[in-house]
Amino acid sequence: EETKGAFSVIAEFGHYLLCLAAACSLFGAVAVWAGLVKGQQAAAGLWRVCTPVAALCLAVATGILLRAFLIDDFSIAYVADHSNTKLDVIYKAAALWGSHEGSMLLWILLMALATCLVAFTQRKNEALNARIQCTMLAVIGVFCAFVLTVSNPFLRNLPAVPSEGRDLNPILQDIGMILHPPVIFAAYAGLAVIFAVIVAVLWQKRMSPQAVSSLKRIGIVTWIFLTAGNALGSWWAYTELGWGGWWFWDPVENASFIPWLSVGALLHALILFEKRARMLRTVVMLGIVSFALCLLGTFIVRSGLMQSVHAFASDPERGTVLLFACILVMIPGLVLYTLRIDVVQAADGREADEPNAFDMALTLAVCVLCVASAAVLVGTLYPVFYDMLGLGTLTVGAPYFNSFFAPMTLFAAVAAGGAQILASKNVKLTASVCAVVALGCGAVAFATDPKELVMTFAAFAAAGWLVATGVASIVIRGAGRPSFGAVLAHAAIAVAIVGATGIAQYEQEALVRMGPGAGKPVGDVIFVYRDTYKVNTHAYFGDAAHIEVLKATDESHLTDLFPMRQTFVSSGMQMTAAGINHGMLRDLYVSMGNKLSDTEWLVRLSVKPLASWLWLSAALMMVAGVLLCVHRRKEKEKNALA
Repeated sequence: EETKGAFSVIAEFGHYLLCLAAACSLFGAVAVWAGLVKGQQAAAGLWRVCTPVAALCLAVATGILLRAFLIDDFSIAYVADHSNTKLDVIYKAAALWGSHEGSMLLWILLMALATCLVAFTQRKNEALNARIQCTMLAVIGVFCAFVLTVSNPFLRNLPAVPSEGRDLNPILQDIGMILHPPVIFAAYAGLAVIFAVIVAVLWQKRMSPQAVSSLKRIGIVTWIFLTAGNALGSWWAYTELGWGGWWFWDPVENASFIPWLSVGALLHALILFEKRARMLRTVVMLGIVSFALCLLGTFIVRSGLMQSVHAFASDPERGTVLLFACILVMIPGLVLYTLRIDVVQAADGREADEPNAFDMALTLAVCVLCVASAAVLVGTLYPVFYDMLGLGTLTVGAPYFNSFFAPMTLFAAVAAGGAQILASKNVKLTASVCAVVALGCGAVAFATDPKELVMTFAAFAAAGWLVATGVASIVIRGAGRPSFGAVLAHAAIAVAIVGATGIAQYEQEALVRMGPGAGKPVGDVIFVYRDTYKVNTHAYFGDAAHIEVLKATDESHLTDLFPMRQTFVSSGMQMTAAGINHGMLRDLYVSMGNKLSDTEWLVRLSVKPLASWLWLSAALMMVAGVLLCVHRRKEKEKNALA
């Protein structure tokens, strides 16, 4: 009884801290706004107290909830619903964001921490900083109120405290899904800050150099986290679901992919605005739209509007309240854009020069990324509107997305390569050499046996062109030479194109009935089913297969794979853990399906050429983002010295 009493007091303290964070944020937002409008410096500076206090309250509240998971405090309903005493410690910690309530709390905490970081980095521009803080406090306050009203993670099971909890969703018990949600929430926190900067710009009626610098810095960091989050989610689906694909155009996958595209468009538009004072309206609108897409993704994941294995919740009533909160958050930005975009000017009064080829290339990049994000958005939401109009049910699958996204990606690669060539001294000669290299890369399609010869040739040629032009822009020094980070980011896109083409055009697979002693050749290897053995842990039990992979030429041993069919103890849910041998040139992939007899199983055997290049491309993009941040810092220091 004493222990339960201690649990009760500590959990209630977390609830009180969440209430205090909501009150502090909402009061701070109103007070700072009133101070700025009336010119009262004391009120306008209250964010210096409210921001750190709200962040501290949210951090301690989150820590209390984490502690509750680690010590199995089942007096908290959220803990009892998503954890149990047999769960590994690492999964108990990850259960904090394993469902709706805890993940919302984590996202709000990350927004509060990002707000504190912005407050520290924007000390030289008090006027801009105060407006950013006011907007962020309002956003944090609204979502704190939402959590307290319909998604409280501190709701109690008192007085009937269960002796055992349920379980963390089995699909989340994987390292990919342990890391994926917090990384995505960090990216969403960055999108919120971008929105706050845009609101501050509209509020001040000017796009100052400090605002542009902040948008680029925050945009790059946000893009890095979006890249990492999408890659981790894709990796999890590839390794854990047993379907063998790396991207399924699932609505929840798209929910984080669309902002990745829009932030990419924003970064390209910012480059053009910073260098040439162009696309001011586009920069402002993309900043607003990117955050709106983030909120839309949050709604899709949590409302039950669309079914997905990635979804956090399926509560339509709570989804309605969340939709209202999202609309409420967006209103200031949309109203300010409507009223003030016509009078917003660059602070230094620059006039745009006559457009040149570089301007056109960047404008084209922005347009392509915007069209791509719009097309994915339409494909994701179309079934919902189709159903709402009473026309029946409709599924928009991979064929729709691939039909436009594949050619658009290749077009973007060619255009990006052309933009990189503009940095060289002798454009015609450089373009000719790069074109020869591209044709040589495309010729690989004729030397192999792809499923679609023309598409494979175009993909390899586009990737070769993109890499060749990037190298040329670095080696041949021109007037507008891009940074190494930008070139590496484009090269990473080329690596992704090659990886996706390798799987799409050269994958070989078989779905077969196998048991001990059975073998099946696939491509240049032979999969031999050696044995089935039982697996029994405290979390799950199941059957695992030992499958030996032999070279087809001489039947020598190549590797061993151990796919598994798991049944989780607490829920009875079945999962497939694929057996994968990763390689730079190909992945060998085996997953177990249903049991067909006492000794035989349905088994999927796959040889996936260049699959690892997809994960390599994501890693290169993140490295490129870091290099871009370093490059900007060095430029800033250089300009300060000058």
